[in-house]
Amino acid sequence: MPNMGKSYEHIDGRLRTFIEQQPMFFTATAPLAGEGTVNLSPKGLKGSFAVLDGKQVAYLDFAGSTAETIAHLRENGRITLMWCAFQGPPNIVRVHGRGEPVFRDDPRFEDLLAHFPSIDPALHGLRAIIVVTAELIRDSCGYGVPFMSYDEDRDLHGKRFAREDDASLSAYFAKKDHIAQSIDGLPGLPLPLPPGNF
Repeated sequence: MPNMGKSYEHIDGRLRTFIEQQPMFFTATAPLAGEGTVNLSPKGLKGSFAVLDGKQVAYLDFAGSTAETIAHLRENGRITLMWCAFQGPPNIVRVHGRGEPVFRDDPRFEDLLAHFPSIDPALHGLRAIIVVTAELIRDSCGYGVPFMSYDEDRDLHGKRFAREDDASLSAYFAKKDHIAQSIDGLPGLPLPLPPGNF
């Protein structure tokens, strides 16, 4: 990868290899309202990210503490994904684009889920698949990113949500703040949760 910033037309070749090798990435979204809350989330769990083609990527959206990303995407679709090299040559890659949450009752859901064969969605309370269409793909040097080692994924998320079924997940989400609505009151995860056919 070059050290100076460069734009790319497609996610392929060395760029694709780089992002697929990273054990985690970050997502950033925001509401349209200027005083709204910007959201930045780390994403991990091996096998939960996929490159669909040269312009589209997707990741699994699991049960969590809020649904800010979903709410922002439902309102305006803006999203940035970022990967940084914590090992090897310094590099940062950002994909700026439009995102869409594809929910469990969407006809596209089953075909999209096939891109994640190593993940058992029933273990993690899968809520949606986030599909991102790239509008701007850039890399930069990453000189300020420290070296850090990746040991393994934590198993806590799977252990926590493996004991839930669709009904108990819906009940869990209904009781939590900022799932059905974002921090700023935008529509979040549609409830009750559609059944998961997996």
